[in-house]
Amino acid sequence: MIYEQISRNKRNSILLCILFIIFVGFFGWVFGRLTALGNMGIVLAVLIATIWAFGSYYYSDRIVLAISGARQLEKYEFPHLFHAVEGLAIAAGIPAPRVYVIEDSAPNAFATGRNPEHAIVCVTTGLLQKLNRLELEGVIAHELSHVKNYDILFGSLVVVMVGVVALLSDWILRSFLWGGDRRRREEGGGQAAAILLIVGMLLAILAPIIAQLVRLAISRKREFLADASGAMLTRYPKGLADALRKLDADTEPLEAANKATAHMYIVNPLKEHGGVINNLFSTHPPIEERIKALEAM
Repeated sequence: MIYEQISRNKRNSILLCILFIIFVGFFGWVFGRLTALGNMGIVLAVLIATIWAFGSYYYSDRIVLAISGARQLEKYEFPHLFHAVEGLAIAAGIPAPRVYVIEDSAPNAFATGRNPEHAIVCVTTGLLQKLNRLELEGVIAHELSHVKNYDILFGSLVVVMVGVVALLSDWILRSFLWGGDRRRREEGGGQAAAILLIVGMLLAILAPIIAQLVRLAISRKREFLADASGAMLTRYPKGLADALRKLDADTEPLEAANKATAHMYIVNPLKEHGGVINNLFSTHPPIEERIKALEAM
């Protein structure tokens, strides 16, 4: 059951990312046609995405740690945490990541780093104080699964594509404001040009929303995958399920978190509201669904 869950989540995540790339490419093509750049529109979109991705790849971990106020832990401070990280890293077949801590009583954790060789696991002091050994191992296994599955790199790619879509959308809207549609009419093109203008306007308005929804869907799929992979590492799904219950029930706010970093944590550190619409715009699947999936393994 665990292997089936992992395979399904991997397949769905890759499919969503492929569709996203096609969508960004089509958007770049429309942008090129509307701004007289032609196929250079796609080239421009790819170029911007590449530069953006390069910066995210090499510097995002430092930025996130600085924003979160995290500091690197020494082994003598929390030896049981280091033992859990080292043991599970061996089980996962990856190098043991560096361990950081955030001085905050709210229990939570995240992983960052561009690949397993440069990975970092960051936990709050609240997590260490409020979870027992099996629950802590479940959380660490979840975060190491993100590292092993290259979720951080995968997520960075998706965030870059969302940014490119937002940028191209803004440029298209500005081209209309600057008279791009009038120039198109003057140049001719008939019905095809008119249809392209309408498609361009609709894309400029709706594309950022669609891109954000796809990003959130991918993020939720990767959380399910990390849960399943983590359960496979510990061979004890109940440990992670119990940890998620505790984290969900805890009411203390995580002061170090914000909207830019919330998606990285094992549970959403920002105040959540129920309902279908709010779940649609959430970076995390509902805790009840995650626990249900773990208990079915």
